[in-house]
Amino acid sequence: MKRRTFMANTAAVACGFCMNGLRLPSVVAAESEELFHISLAQWSLVKTLRSGKMTNLDFPKIAKEKYGIDCIEFVDQFFIDKSRDTTYLTELKKRASDLGVKMGLIMIDTTGALGNADKKGRDVAVERTCAWIDAARFLGCHTVRVNALGAKDPNELKKCIVESCSRLSEYAAERNINIAIENHGGFSSDPKWLVSVMKEVNKPNFGTLPDFGNFPGHVDRYDAVEMMMPFAKAVSAKSGRFTPDGLEMHTDYFRMMRIVLAGGYHGHVGIESGGADPEGEDKAVRLTKALLEKVRMRLSTENTKSL
Repeated sequence: MKRRTFMANTAAVACGFCMNGLRLPSVVAAESEELFHISLAQWSLVKTLRSGKMTNLDFPKIAKEKYGIDCIEFVDQFFIDKSRDTTYLTELKKRASDLGVKMGLIMIDTTGALGNADKKGRDVAVERTCAWIDAARFLGCHTVRVNALGAKDPNELKKCIVESCSRLSEYAAERNINIAIENHGGFSSDPKWLVSVMKEVNKPNFGTLPDFGNFPGHVDRYDAVEMMMPFAKAVSAKSGRFTPDGLEMHTDYFRMMRIVLAGGYHGHVGIESGGADPEGEDKAVRLTKALLEKVRMRLSTENTKSL
């Protein structure tokens, strides 16, 4: 992307531009001059959550007090029956607010296949996902992430996903919420297929959630993320194992974040560490955060010198 195009895109998003009469939730971090912000995806602590050592209600406190992170990303698996529980959601919202923690998005895994070849099955999945869109609005999130699962044929799956996500995007637009599909296995990890879905739905609040790591071996992750960035509503910094000097073994974060920024994105980048390191989840979160901070500092310097 040319520099003047990059600057124009950034300025447009920062102003909260309107498309088709809809004011979009901005992905630009307007509150500061930082190139991007860091959030914490709940999946980074999946083992701790499943062990019962922490609960979903504890997540805002853990993120803020243990890791110094003030924006969090939920996974519906960890409060699966709470999408319509206003008492529970009110308590969660209060805990986050009291700590000054923002709630950025909810990742949806449990509502069924939006690409189900059976229309009744799709209808059920859409209805269940709508409940989480309402929950996201209540909590103050900007995005709900869904999966592109269902029919086994790519063309049939695309047709079904487009139908479901068009409906969801319309419902979410009335609530100022984005709908995003992550490259999360299957055909969704084929960037050409996923981009074709974006173009088919063609709604301003519908986009992608590029994840640095969820691609099969034959797909170049850097090219793939670059293809997805024009539609990005959020970004997931997947990490697993690290080198002794703190670099991620599978992804060049400096190269990847240059691609993210060139796409005009300056919002939150979510830590989604796999905890594959022998010392576990805590170390993986800290290493990923430190790496993102290092990247941000270096790229900020590069950006200043280029002006």
